[in-house]
Amino acid sequence: MSRPEDILPPDLFYNDTESAKYTTSSRIQHIQASMTHRALDLLDLRHPSLILDIGCGSGLSGSILSAEAPPHTWIGLDISASMLAVALERDVEGDLFLADAGQGVPFRPGTFDAAISISALQWLCNVESSEESAGGRLKRFFDGLYASLRRGGRAVCQFYPKNEVQRGMVSQAAIRAGFGAGLLIDDEGTKGAKTYLVLTVGGGDLNGGDITGVVSGMEGVDVDDSRRRAQGRDRSKRGVVEKKGSKGWIMRKKEQMEAKGKVVKPNSKYTGRKRNIAF
Repeated sequence: MSRPEDILPPDLFYNDTESAKYTTSSRIQHIQASMTHRALDLLDLRHPSLILDIGCGSGLSGSILSAEAPPHTWIGLDISASMLAVALERDVEGDLFLADAGQGVPFRPGTFDAAISISALQWLCNVESSEESAGGRLKRFFDGLYASLRRGGRAVCQFYPKNEVQRGMVSQAAIRAGFGAGLLIDDEGTKGAKTYLVLTVGGGDLNGGDITGVVSGMEGVDVDDSRRRAQGRDRSKRGVVEKKGSKGWIMRKKEQMEAKGKVVKPNSKYTGRKRNIAF
């Protein structure tokens, strides 16, 4: 069965018909509610909070945020006008914004106490033009999300990665943005497996790596400390000047361009190899 994100972009896939079908399906309502409650458990919010709901759709998860005791205040962000129209018809309590999260998170720094995202992040890995890249879209999203959360804020993003490579690409993008990050997979190895990316601003310790002591219910979470390893590599390279045009210099430049969202040619065994000039 084809994945929805492989068929059409989200703003086209979730037209009026699909949006209504999605919202009225009792199966989807049950799954959405279960994942939203799981995300709230991982956030472990002790007080009423201002929450950003990324990919809020028709407000299924937002309705649960509003029904908490005491209720949270939330703002929803989604790229589908049809989904937001259904949310308005349902008279949800959150404020709604039409925006593409792959272009950033359009809110002032430190606005939110927390953020959730249910079944949305995998859409950021699909690009519709040669002018964009999945890496660039993920970078803009996580950079914007990091800035929009207050220091000490938290986010939980449930998503359906296509494979381990995509899962790693998403978590690495979050770490590069500055988050402390952990991956939690419920029902791993089954068709109902659900991946949760648990993020903290500032992390669970002074170095921003370990979050298992910050968020309750995190037993068994696979904490990704690759940012810390990368920092160690950077320290070991200090004072080493790469020769312009060398393979290392080219690779570093390509990484910098990719981080800015630009499309670069893939690396190969010929990258940085000197060419013989024939006369």
